[in-house]
This record gives sequence, C-alpha cells and structure tokens, in this order.
Amino acid sequence: MSKSIMNYKIIFGSIVIMILLLSGCGQKPGSGEKTGEISQEDKQLYSCGMHPNVILEGPGNCPICGMNLTPIGGVSSSVTSATSVSAEKGERKILYWRAPMDPTYITPKPGKSPMGMDLIPVYEGEEAFGATVKINPTVVQNMGVRIATVRRRNLSQKIRTIGRIVYDESKVAHVHTKFTGWIEKTYVNTTGEHVEKRQDLLEIYSPKLVSAQEEYLDAYNKLRSFGQSTSKAAKSNMETILSSAKRRLEYFDVTKEQIERLEKTGEVNKTLMLLSPHEGIVVKKHALDGMEVKSGMNLYTIVDLSEIWVYADIYEYETPWIKVGQPATMTLSYNPGKKYKGQVQYIYPYLEEKTRTIKVRLVFPNDNFELKPGMYANVDLETSQVENVIAVPMEAVLFSGERNLVIVSLGEGRFAPRDVTIGIESGDGYYEVKEGLSEGEKIVTSGQFLIDSESKLQEGIAKLLGIKSVTDIEEKSTGRSEIKNMDHEHE
Repeated sequence: MSKSIMNYKIIFGSIVIMILLLSGCGQKPGSGEKTGEISQEDKQLYSCGMHPNVILEGPGNCPICGMNLTPIGGVSSSVTSATSVSAEKGERKILYWRAPMDPTYITPKPGKSPMGMDLIPVYEGEEAFGATVKINPTVVQNMGVRIATVRRRNLSQKIRTIGRIVYDESKVAHVHTKFTGWIEKTYVNTTGEHVEKRQDLLEIYSPKLVSAQEEYLDAYNKLRSFGQSTSKAAKSNMETILSSAKRRLEYFDVTKEQIERLEKTGEVNKTLMLLSPHEGIVVKKHALDGMEVKSGMNLYTIVDLSEIWVYADIYEYETPWIKVGQPATMTLSYNPGKKYKGQVQYIYPYLEEKTRTIKVRLVFPNDNFELKPGMYANVDLETSQVENVIAVPMEAVLFSGERNLVIVSLGEGRFAPRDVTIGIESGDGYYEVKEGLSEGEKIVTSGQFLIDSESKLQEGIAKLLGIKSVTDIEEKSTGRSEIKNMDHEHE
C-alpha cells in the first residue's frame, strides 16, 4: 500500500513540473519589461570568491576584503553586453580577466578559472605592472595600513651598559730590589694599608750594597784629600772613579738623599731603606722579616686609587655613537642615589669574540675611595646628537638580507617598494636614511609585509608575462606559449 502511495506522489510531482515549464515557455519575449517585473540584470546575484557567504544583488565590491564580486552561476550575457555598452559610453574599460585565487591565471575573455571560480575583471587604471601594487581603499583599511611622512630630524642615542671597576694600570707600582740580600725589618706589614709617597717600607742588608758604599766613600774621601800639588790627571782619574761608584749606588736604587747622608756622616750603612714610589694602597705583600731576597723579586704591589678605570662592553651597532672624550655617568648598586661623572678614555680596536662586544675604557676620579676595583656598576654614555638627517621609523624598514626596503605610498591606493641605504639607529626608534628617500615622501609603517608580498607577486607576474604596457596584453593574448593559460576559454 505504501509503495502505491509513493508512486502517486512521483506522478503528481512530474505533472506539476510539466505545467510550470509550459507556462514559462509560453511567455512572450519582453513581457517582463511590459508588466514592470525586475530585469534579469537586477535579479543576478553576485558573490565574493574569497568569502562565499557574501551574496549581494548587483555588481560591487566585497564588504570584507574589497575584491570585485563575481556573478553566481557564471558570467551572464548581460555582463558581457554591459561591458561593451560601458566602453561605448566612455566608462572604464576592462583590460583583462584574472582568477581570484590564482593571480597568474590571466585571459582576455571572461570565464572560469581552473578551480571553477568566475574570473574577475581588471579595469584600465587598476592594473599594476612590475613591483607597483594598487589596493582597494577598503582593503587598505582592513589591513591596518598606516602612512607616515618622511622628515628630517635630530637623532640621539643613550647607551646603557654594565661596567667593571679595575685599577688604573698606569698607577700600579711593584717594589723590588736589584741585588740579593736579607730583610732586616718591615715597616708595612699588611695588605690594604695606605702608604704615602717615599714612606719607609723595609730595611734590607746586602753585601753588594755595603761594598758599593765603601767604594764610593773611599773615592769621595781621596778626592777631598787632594791638594794644590796634585796633578790634574790624578784628579780627573779620581773623579771618574767617584762618578762610577755613585752610578753604581743609583743603579741599586739608592736615593740622592741617602748618598748625601753617606757623604756627610762618612759611615757606611749596613742596611738600605726601601721607600714607596708613590701614594697608594698595598694590594700585594710578599716581604717578611728575615727573608732572603733575590734580585728582581716582587716585595710589594702598590696601587694609586685616586683615579680608577671602568671597562664597559657595547654592542657593534652602538659603536658609531661612541667617541673618545664623551661624558659618562655611573651609579653603584650599594649607593644608587649618587652619580659619578667620568669620560670615555679609550676605545679598544678589536671585538671580543665570545660576547661580540667592543670594550670601552672609562676613567673616573676616586678622591674618597668609594669606587673599589672589582665592583660592577651601571654606566650611561651620553652621546652627541646627529642633526638634520632624513630618518624613518624602524618599523617601516624591511630587511631581506640583501636589500633594505621601505614601502612608498604613491597615492590613490598605489604602493611601491624602494631600496634604501640605512645609517645609524637612534634610541627613540628611528633609522637614518642615507640614500633612497626624500623629505616629504609618504611611507608605510604598518602592514607593509602584506604589501611587499603582493608587490613581489605582481613583479613575478610581470616577469612571467613580459608585460610592460596595456598593449602587450592584446599582443600576447593570441600566443599560446607566451602567456600562461591565455588561450583558456570558458567551457
């Protein structure tokens, strides 16, 4: 019973379809216009190739991406006729048709792409040959493209780094003897002790030193004993001996005052007093009472801490900002409220391989000995301004490895990449531009990656097609091997 009911339903549906078809075929041509019904062109629905959910009546642009809408169900004859009519009325001319998903697929006639999508027209004035790109204003807004004007400005950089306090190498002294002897007594017995210049350090006995004093004293006394009857040759010979003995004492680091005391007293000193060469702090001590001393042995290391050095490491890109004599400010962690003023003394001519930094030497006064070697400090280097240079925001520059690019806005939705030569980098987010841009030009500071990608795509298409002008499309449209799929027709 159920099967018979099913058969009746099928027969009834077929009869209804036949009646509808007969009534449609019997309508006279143009009756729709006479009765005031909507024309076929107005009934045509359009959709976006990128957003199929967008369906609108009549042609236009996609409200989401800005692409030209394509008719649903293929290109109607009304579109083709509208193209010819618009050309006769002086409206925009369609140059060629391209696939919405494959920009390399180009044809001079409307139709469908290999993916089955309707081709979209490219009008005169919308073509973008080479690297130039033209983008719909709606798309530009959706991409978040921001435009900035190239201007001249003053660039500055404040370099902040970590410094390490060390001794001033030019103010480090080693105390040692040039003869063998024995220490009789030490007067400076601890490291860290502060000593004045020419302060007594120790007494040392040396047979060589005693012998040298005796020779000098003997020559000195003989020369004084010579009278008027002594020949000039004898006096000259004795003066030579005395001078040689005095020079020997000086080679043993016997001071001028000690030699004068020897002449006055006429007594040979068993020991010699070693004096501090300058004021400073004893950082190393090896001298002990009664110890035998060999010539050249280091007994004390004394450092003058009235000035100290600070080693700071800076990165390679910061080196153009560093100059000898620049002021520097230093702060310490244990006394953060106080700032110490110094300057750049030397820039080392080599790069540290492990850290990839350049060492800079700074000098700071240390009158109160607050700056202690071995400390770490925060260092701020105050650089000089580079005045009146063309500069662009750092985010506007694209680095491709071989080229530095900026996207220039040509107006009316047109953009083009431009090679530039980059100079120094400022601390407030700008690059100096040495070549490639002029003051007043418009550049893209946001969204340029998408524009650059589209530009490279357009450039690749132009190279592939060999298109240099609009006429090239018409000339190459007849060649099968010159333009990819140019001979493809709508099936």
